[in-house]
Amino acid sequence: MQGIVRPDSDLIERALRFGSATLHEAAGKRGAFPYGIKPVSPGMRLCGPAVTVSSPPMDNLTIHQAIYQALPGDVLVVVVGGEYEGGYWGEIMTFAAGQRRIGGLVIDGCVRDADLIAQMAFPVFSRGLSIRGTDKKGGGRINAAVAVGEVTVHPGDLVVGDRDGVVVIPRQDVASVLEEARKREAKEDRVKRDLAAGKSTLEIYGWDGK
Repeated sequence: MQGIVRPDSDLIERALRFGSATLHEAAGKRGAFPYGIKPVSPGMRLCGPAVTVSSPPMDNLTIHQAIYQALPGDVLVVVVGGEYEGGYWGEIMTFAAGQRRIGGLVIDGCVRDADLIAQMAFPVFSRGLSIRGTDKKGGGRINAAVAVGEVTVHPGDLVVGDRDGVVVIPRQDVASVLEEARKREAKEDRVKRDLAAGKSTLEIYGWDGK
């Protein structure tokens, strides 16, 4: 969808250097999706601008439609009205999204065909797996703000996911969060050097009461 304002491509490339936990901390401990949303396969990772989808419960037609509105590299962020029992995404949708070179899927719901999705190496993050089929009546919304847990996601926000979880960074904050992430990693490198030199975490962080 051309109307989305996306982060600059160089910022997306820089974000790939950092894990989701580091970015979450760098963002002031904001933007973490519910812990139950995890990759279908542990090695999966995604990083790209959000295309948001609000799907009616037990229906996935709007998700199909979103595949053809997203641009290469976009990440579909889908909510399903709290009805988690459906398998909203599977093998065929994964193949279609791969043909479109979409960057991945994060769904606050369930998917199916997990082994086949893993074989295709398309990043899918979900609450779990369900074999139940869904309707094709439609009536959802694409590229309106959605709430995933306590986090509001707007179209074009940066979504980063890895084995630890998923974090969203508001588009306008991406550059500053990446700078904070760089500083955080530099600080942790110094801590590891101090640990290697024989100091304790209690001493380094001032938790030893001295």
